[in-house]
Amino acid sequence: MAKKKSDGDVTAGGEAQAPAKPYVVLARKYRPQTFDDLIGQEAMVQTLRNAFASGRIAHGFMLTGVRGVGKTTTARILARALNYETDTISVPTIDMPVLGRHCREIMESRHPDVIEMDAASNTGVDNIREIIESARYRPLAARTKVFIIDEVHMLSKGAFNALLKTLEEPPGHVKFIFATTEVRKVPVTVLSRCQRFDLRRVDVPRLAQHLKNIVAKEGASAEDDALTLIARAAEGSVRDALSVLDQAISTSFGPNSDDDSTVTAASVRRMLGLADRGRIFDLLEMLLAGDIAPALKAFDALFQDGADATQVLQDLAEAVHITARIKAVGPDAAGDALALDEKRRAGALGERLSMALLARLWQMLLKGLEETSKAPNPAVAAEMVLIRIAHTSDLPPPDEIIRMLGGAPVSKRSANRPALSTGAAAGATASAPQDELADDEAALQPRADHESENPADFDFPSDGAIDDEMGDDEGDAVAARAPGQGAALRPLNTFADVVALVGERRDAKLKVSLEEQVSLVKYDGATGAIDLYLLPGAKPDLANDLREKLNKWTGRRWMVALSKTPGETPIGQVRREREARELAALKAHPAVAAVLAAFPDADVSHVPPVTRARDDDKAAG
Repeated sequence: MAKKKSDGDVTAGGEAQAPAKPYVVLARKYRPQTFDDLIGQEAMVQTLRNAFASGRIAHGFMLTGVRGVGKTTTARILARALNYETDTISVPTIDMPVLGRHCREIMESRHPDVIEMDAASNTGVDNIREIIESARYRPLAARTKVFIIDEVHMLSKGAFNALLKTLEEPPGHVKFIFATTEVRKVPVTVLSRCQRFDLRRVDVPRLAQHLKNIVAKEGASAEDDALTLIARAAEGSVRDALSVLDQAISTSFGPNSDDDSTVTAASVRRMLGLADRGRIFDLLEMLLAGDIAPALKAFDALFQDGADATQVLQDLAEAVHITARIKAVGPDAAGDALALDEKRRAGALGERLSMALLARLWQMLLKGLEETSKAPNPAVAAEMVLIRIAHTSDLPPPDEIIRMLGGAPVSKRSANRPALSTGAAAGATASAPQDELADDEAALQPRADHESENPADFDFPSDGAIDDEMGDDEGDAVAARAPGQGAALRPLNTFADVVALVGERRDAKLKVSLEEQVSLVKYDGATGAIDLYLLPGAKPDLANDLREKLNKWTGRRWMVALSKTPGETPIGQVRREREARELAALKAHPAVAAVLAAFPDADVSHVPPVTRARDDDKAAG
C-alpha cells in the first residue's frame, strides 16, 4: 500500500515526489523586480532614468515614504540596475528586460557585493565601522559595491557622525542607498550628501486595479467594491493592501467554501470591521433629522455586524468631509474612490446642508473620536456622541439666532415696507395684511436646511439715508453698529469713542494698543479719517487692523494713516494722570484728611470706574 505523500517520500509507482514549496505571501510573491513594475512612482523612475542615461549617477540615495510603498524594493532594484550585466550590456542601466548575472542574488538579498543592514538592530558606531572598512575593498563579483541601510533614522548620533566622511567622499566603486519612514530624524548633514526621493502613496483607483490584476493571476475572483475597500483601508500602502487581500482570499476560498467563492465587499467589511457606506449615510441622515431611537438602532446593528465603534465615527466624519468637499468644489471633488451611489448621496446632503452645519458636525465628530479613544467602553461613548449630534441637529447657526431675536438687518423682502413709529405701531400692526404677518413670522423661524441668509440679499441704509432719518447732526455721527448686529447706536465723535467701541467689541489687544501705543494726530469722524503716530512697541500693521475692523463694525469706509510726528498724549497716560489728580484731590479733602489722621495705617485707593460712573449718575439726577 502506498504511503502518504510527504517531503522526500516515494509514490506507489516508485517515482520520487518533489518536496512541496513553502507558501509565499502575496506581498513577497508579487514584489516588483524592475522599475517598470513599480506603481505610483513615475517621478522617481523618470529622474533615475535620465541620471543613468546621462551618466550622472549619485553616490548616495535617500528613499523616504510611508510603510509599504516600496522603499526597500526600490533599493534592491537600484542595486540591480547599478550592477546589471548580460552578454551584451556591461554598463548601469534602468532597462532590465531579462535577468542579468547578479540580478537573482541581489533581489533575494544574498549577493556578496550588495550588503543590506537593518539600522534598527545595528545602531552603533561599531556597525558603521564595519561598513567603512568593507568600503575600502573592491567588489568581489559585481561592478559596484552597494550598501543598503534600512530604517537609517534608527542609527545613533555617533554612528551618523562616523558615516559622514565616507558618505561624502566614498570610493568610486561604492554606492549608499538609505531607506527610512522618519526622514525628519535623519541629520541634515546626511541628507545634504544624498539625492532624496519621496515615494508617494498609491491612490485608491490605481491600487485597486493592481489588486485586480493579482487576483486574476492567482486564479481567484473578487468584486470591484471589495478591492476598493481593501485599497482604501491600505491608505496608499501596497504591502498593506496585498496583506489584506491575502487574508480576504483565504477567508473566501477556505476548504469549506464553494468552488465559485468570490471575495465580496461584505466579507471584507466583516474581516476589517468596516461599516457599509450606504448604512453610514443612512445613520448620518437619521442624526441630522434628530431621530435618536432609529439612529441608535442603526448604530447597534453596525456594531453587532462587527463594525468597530470608533471606526463608525471615523466613517461618519469621512462622510461629512466628502459632503463638504462636494459642496465646496463640486461633484468632481469626490474622486474615483467613491461609488456612484455614494457620490449621489453626498451631493444630495451637500445641497440640503449649509457649510456652517457641516463644519459643526465635523468638530463634534472629532471631539467624539477623542472621547471614544479614551473611554473604557468605546461603544457607550460613541452612542453618547450620536445622541449629542442628534440633539443639536435642529439648532440654528448663530446668524440664524440673531435674526430670530430681531437683530438682523432689513432684507429685500421687507425693505419697501413703511417704517412704523412708536405711537402708530399698535394700529399699524392691527391693520397689517395677514400675508405680511405670516411672512414676518416665517422670517423668524429657522429654515430646515439651516442655510443662512446671503449678505448680498440685504439692503443696508446708506449714510444719506441715516442723515434723512436721524437729522444732520445724528447722521454725521457714525452709526457704530456692524451690519446684521443689534447693538445700540454709538456716535463716534471722538477718538475716545472709537476706543470705547473697540472695548465693546471685546478686542482687548487692539484696545490696549490704541490706549498705550499710539498718539492721536488727527481725527475726523465725519469723513472717517484718522492719523496716528506709533509709539515704541506698537505693531506695524496696527493702522491697517483698525481700519479693517472699523469698516466691518460701522459699515462705512475709514482711512487710518500713520504720521511721522507725534500728536496728543496717549489715552492711557491721560487717564492715569487724571486718576492721580483725582486721588490727590480726594486725599486733600478735609473729611478724608481727618480719617487718615485718625487711622495712620490707612490709605486711599483709586476710585473704581464703575463707582465713579454711578456717583456721576447720582449727581446728574
